[in-house]
Amino acid sequence: MPELPEVEALKDFLTDHAVGHEVVRVLPVAISVLKTYDPPVTAVEGHEITGVRRYGKFLDLQTDGLHLVTHLARAGWLQWRDRLPDGPPRPGKGPLALRVALETGAGFDLTEAGTQKRLAVYVVRDPQEVPGVARLGPDPLADDFDERHLARLLTGERRQIKGALRDQSLIAGVGNAYSDEILHAAKMSPFKLASSLSPEEIRRLYEALRTTLMEAVERSRGLAAGRLKAEKKSGLKVHGRTGEPCPVCGDTIREVSFSDSALQYCPTCQTGGKPLADRRMSRLLK
Repeated sequence: MPELPEVEALKDFLTDHAVGHEVVRVLPVAISVLKTYDPPVTAVEGHEITGVRRYGKFLDLQTDGLHLVTHLARAGWLQWRDRLPDGPPRPGKGPLALRVALETGAGFDLTEAGTQKRLAVYVVRDPQEVPGVARLGPDPLADDFDERHLARLLTGERRQIKGALRDQSLIAGVGNAYSDEILHAAKMSPFKLASSLSPEEIRRLYEALRTTLMEAVERSRGLAAGRLKAEKKSGLKVHGRTGEPCPVCGDTIREVSFSDSALQYCPTCQTGGKPLADRRMSRLLK
């Protein structure tokens, strides 16, 4: 799933490649991707792209009076093409969901792999009209997001810290992968209650949150859109690395599985050497 660093990099890429150019065609291939109908998606045709912004994991292409807002969801991606194919795309079972063509002949495709179609495109007059944008919490890379701000957000949070970090209405932009990375850097169990963190733990978590995300943004900065996925995977220390040695202490990275996701962690770095209970795996082994 693209998270804050990848969407930030896509924002920078589109700022360099699309701003100042006119949208000549918007071609939805999978109608399910469109979440608004007034204005229609074709309303941005003939408009110049004046800016690109990121709201959490949402990407906003700004034109004069209209915004084309995209959420890539779990399996969506943006593929830039210096030269789009001639002729309209054919609807079918492929991953292509929507194509945006510029007057230069360049443009981009929004694609989505898998069977769960969650990629979303909105055309609105104000990004706050998008329900997911309106619900977003503060951006953890904002200049005014400090340690005290994080402490206030976690006060009274009777949830495990892993779930709290992934809650977009609490903190915008962090998903499954980077929450694993942040907690590993903070040497903190993903099952620890958010409201139980001491001032020292808040400090460690804040430093890990900012450092992990900023380093990921810097690694992605300047990369072509097509290289961002590989860069994300190569930079992860624990997420998606079950069974591999921890790069910090050498212990084996372990996993806890859920119905639709999994988390990875290092027992030595994060849980005092104790493996976390994996109830789903335990049931499978009975």
